[in-house]
Amino acid sequence: MFWLTFGGTGLVRPAPGTWGSLAALAVWWWGLSALPVLVQIAIAVAYGLVSWWVCAGFLRRSKLHDEPQIVADEVAGLWLALALVPAVWWVAGLVFVLFRLLDIAKPGPIGWCDRALKGGLGVMADDVLAGLAAGLIGAVVVGLL
Repeated sequence: MFWLTFGGTGLVRPAPGTWGSLAALAVWWWGLSALPVLVQIAIAVAYGLVSWWVCAGFLRRSKLHDEPQIVADEVAGLWLALALVPAVWWVAGLVFVLFRLLDIAKPGPIGWCDRALKGGLGVMADDVLAGLAAGLIGAVVVGLL
């Protein structure tokens, strides 16, 4: 549970996904943002794959589904999004907001992943896709400015 709640931030109420995302943003800002882009992407992917495995095992044993306290999916998705943009405060803030909006609204393929995929993959996939979309939108905005 420590891994899946990202050190317990998923236990904070209300809005555990937002609290987990804020913790992920802080870790990225002070720990990952200075790393090369490919290293950040590798860390996000590795974290996401380990989280998928841990989550799948937890869900199998507990017979639960996508519980609100599981925020490892938000962490992986947001880290992927942030890896795609420069470490500038307003850009990170924009990507954070875009990610949360996409994760909550679940438009298009993000919603399909949430509804159609089950187990650990189902928990992780929609947030990783939301992160990819938020990061790409943020990169386009930065490129236009």
